[in-house]
Amino acid sequence: MDASPSGRRDVAVVLGTRPEIIKLAPLIRLLGARARVVHTGQHYDSALSGTFFANFRLPAPHLLLDGATGPWGRGAQIGALTAELARSFVADPPRAVVVQGDTNSTSAGAQAAHYCGIPVVHVEAGLRSGDRAMPEEINRLVVGVLADVHCAATERAAANLRATGTAPDRIRVTGNTVVEATLMSLPEPAERERIAREHGTREPYVPYVLATVHRPENTDAPERLEALLTSLAALGAPVVMPLHPRTRAKAKEFGLERLLDRLRVVDPVDHPTFLALADRARLLVSDSGGVQEEATVLKKPLLVVRTSTERPEAVDAGFSRLVEPGPPLVAAARALLDDGDLDERLRATASPYGDGSASRRIHALATALADGEPLPRIEAGQ
Repeated sequence: MDASPSGRRDVAVVLGTRPEIIKLAPLIRLLGARARVVHTGQHYDSALSGTFFANFRLPAPHLLLDGATGPWGRGAQIGALTAELARSFVADPPRAVVVQGDTNSTSAGAQAAHYCGIPVVHVEAGLRSGDRAMPEEINRLVVGVLADVHCAATERAAANLRATGTAPDRIRVTGNTVVEATLMSLPEPAERERIAREHGTREPYVPYVLATVHRPENTDAPERLEALLTSLAALGAPVVMPLHPRTRAKAKEFGLERLLDRLRVVDPVDHPTFLALADRARLLVSDSGGVQEEATVLKKPLLVVRTSTERPEAVDAGFSRLVEPGPPLVAAARALLDDGDLDERLRATASPYGDGSASRRIHALATALADGEPLPRIEAGQ
């Protein structure tokens, strides 16, 4: 287990959502006694978030903020979190701060560290959708300006950073921690089978589609949500849908609950259960960024119900494609369900997100930065 030169937890890992817990878990475990886990409370539920920490055998957060939730919007939340984090960093300065991805917590963590003169490591740096209407895109751009070390998952992400003037010596292509996080969480085959039968289509088992929907672009417009739910019911295969609280609330608000009756709706599940369901599904349909990456590890076809994606590598590799709800979704899903060679093709396709060593590489970069040492070079296979 790592120990800092000062004996302190001197590498602060700031996170605030469940996907961040998942993707940062392997790094936190490698950091050991050096890791200071700071949960902003952005999406905190003591039961569900606690389950995610337990699944990865992580310590409880060393600092838990209140999330600054309220009716004042993103700007107020990011501002309040930045202030709270800055107070913590002034009171007990870490030697480096790690943030991941593109959430409000990511932006706040990077800003607070930068204003306190603490170097920032950005995990999953360089993603770009080109869509400034996405809150996540603005967060990516902000952190891209502030980070001292950019851990790009792919060469394309690194190229995005270089194109906006980021110094090449501050960029490392590390791969994506989602690869090892997925393999770490995936239950054994017998357990996957049990979970699929329990949550999926029960006995006798039949191939099913696994769907998740939660993004505002799909849930907040009644016409789009209606088209999406109607499309899922028309795929010609059972659809298992762990229902996000946001989606459930919007379906009720818009009077669309009747459409949920045509799907196999289940309560939200933990990460291992979701991966087991995905592994046994014939097709995935989702608007999640993380699922776009996990599909490449599980070798599953995915239809991404979004107008744009910051993860084109999964599309280029043949794992996913963008679709609109309605007839385009139905046509694309039926074509994939009828493709008898699809599974074999995807099994033979490497994930574009690396070989499962990303966390080890990021650990080397974060600890070098914290210790004032030169950043290690990263070559293929290291």
